Parts: sequence; C-alpha cells; structure tokens
Amino acid sequence: MNKIFTVVGARPQFIKAAVLSRLFKESDTFTEYLVHTGQHYDHSMSQVFFDELGLPHPDDNLGIGGGSHGRNTGLMLEKLEECMLREKPDMVLVYGDTDSTLAGALAAAKLHIPLVHVEAGLRSYNRRMPEEINRVLTDHCADLLFTPSSTASNNLRKEGIPEKRIFEVGDVMYDAVKHYSQGNQSLAEEALTEYRLTPQAYILATIHRAENTDSEENLTSILTAFDEVAKETPIVLPLHPRTRKAIESFNLEALLKRVTVIQPVGYLVMLALQQHARVIVTDSGGIQKEAYFSGKPCVTVRNETEWVELVETGWNVLVGADTGRITQAIADARAPEGAAQLYGAGDAGEQVVMRLGG
Repeated sequence: MNKIFTVVGARPQFIKAAVLSRLFKESDTFTEYLVHTGQHYDHSMSQVFFDELGLPHPDDNLGIGGGSHGRNTGLMLEKLEECMLREKPDMVLVYGDTDSTLAGALAAAKLHIPLVHVEAGLRSYNRRMPEEINRVLTDHCADLLFTPSSTASNNLRKEGIPEKRIFEVGDVMYDAVKHYSQGNQSLAEEALTEYRLTPQAYILATIHRAENTDSEENLTSILTAFDEVAKETPIVLPLHPRTRKAIESFNLEALLKRVTVIQPVGYLVMLALQQHARVIVTDSGGIQKEAYFSGKPCVTVRNETEWVELVETGWNVLVGADTGRITQAIADARAPEGAAQLYGAGDAGEQVVMRLGG
C-alpha cells in the first residue's frame, strides 16, 4: 500500500481533497494520512466542508491560522516536517496555492519525499500576490505536476519543468461540481426561500482577497458598486470573516444596507446559489471556475487572473476595484454561446489516481 500524506488548509483544498480522498478510500492501492493545517479554522470556513463533503476526519489538525503569511508558513513547515518524519509517507500531496500548499511542498522537498501538486501551472504573473509565489515555488519543488488546462501545462514548459513531470488531467473542482450537484434541488429551493431570492434574478457576490479587504479605497469602491446595483437587482453576499472585519474597521456598514448579507455558507449551499444566480461577482479564483461550471457569467474584481481561459472565452471579465466598471460589467454580463470544455471532462481525479499507481 502506498501511503499518501495530504495537506489541506483552506476551502478550495477541502473541495479538491474530497474528490481524491473518496477515490483513495475506494482503492486497494493507497492509504491516506490527512493533515489540516488550520489555515481556515472557524466552522463556517472549515468544519462545515468536512461535514458536507464526506471528507475523512483529519488525522492531524495543526491549528495554525490567523497569523501573517510568514508566521503561518513557518509554523506549518515545522509541524508538517515533524508529522512527515513520524508517518514516513511514500508521497506528499498538496493542492493549489495557499500557505499550507507551500509549507507542505517545502517540508516534502527538504525530506526528499516525492511531491505531488494538483492544480499546478497556474500563473497570474503578479508577484505581489502571495498565492503567485506559493504556486511558483511549489511547482518547482514538485515531482509530479497535475495541470487543469493546456495553458497551465505550457506555463510549466516555459519555466523549464521537464515534460515527464507534467500531466494535463483537467480540474478536480469540475469533478466536485458534477458529483455534488446531483440531488441538490431541494437544498437549492430551501436556500432561495430562506434568502428570498428569485432564480436567475439576483447577483451572488464574494469578496475576501487581501488586495481588496486591506485597502479602504478598493473595498469602498466595490461596496459602492454593490449599493448601486442593489437598487435594481438583489445582491446576496456571504460575508467572509476577513471582509466583515475590514468593513467594520473602515466604517463601511452603510454601503451594505441594500445588500443581502449572509453568513459564510457551506459548499452545497454555495453551489445552489451559484447555479440559480444571474451573475457572479468575486475575487476568488475557485469561484471564477465554479461560475463557469455552473454556466454563469462572472465579473472578477481583480486586475488579473490565473484562469486566463475564462477571460479569453468571454465567461469572465476583469474589472479591478473600479465602481463604474463593476456596475457596467454586471449590467452587460451574458453567458457566451456554446459550451467550451476548458478544464477536462470531469474525470481529473480518476486520472490522478491512475498516474499515482492506482
């Protein structure tokens, strides 16, 4: 049996891990040791995803969260190294581009344990983003790199990653959307009723990135746009703890009077809200893709994205934190005609397991 040491710490990683953990459990080739770093540590951002997605209870929870990027990464690296030395895995598996990803990658590399990176090759080419640094360093530590798209694969080739390490399998988040959307209709009806929303007649928004929440100017511009749009079209905003704290700090509560502000929701409710929205507005990388998988146009309040295919095909538009551009993009948003298959066929998880020897 191959022992896989999986590192997770944030919402998108819980979703991706749910796909592969299920397949590992069904296999007679792998055992999995799952470590939660604690990067997302409150119930609404962490435990609810384990509960809903059927993720196994973590074998270890490091409880590291709430600090700066450097502090978190350093503490995670120390604790993950201790765990790896104790557990002696055959390989380490990391997802995406968080501090947890980088800490897991560095610990594996320094201990000479084969490293697997799922969702490799993404680039925004903005080195001011912590996520960009995390993903570049992780890719160059990894022994096996599973990419979601041809663009991601080509990014790795341009950086000199050997071809034999690159495997283009599609996006495991597409696997998750296909799997967890089944039988979700009653949950969707409950959510729409609870928040008094009419299908296809509201906008779903999420804001959480530091570039927006840490800037009073950016956050004010975004919320001003929401206030303007909400005069005509309902906006529902699941409010991230970081964003709530920033709004209170900058005294911007008045800009939310017309917006339907709700607590962060679990993955299944979020899927339901996405699938019945008219437009999705976000600064999240994962939700840009979930919008596409749900067939919804997306307005991204960033100046660049790692998911360049969505912009090139018209599913996504980048507007930065500009009030006028945000309101205009929401008004103009339409889903492109034709369904391009940008991120595989929804079997990325099976392909990863097969390549790992399952």
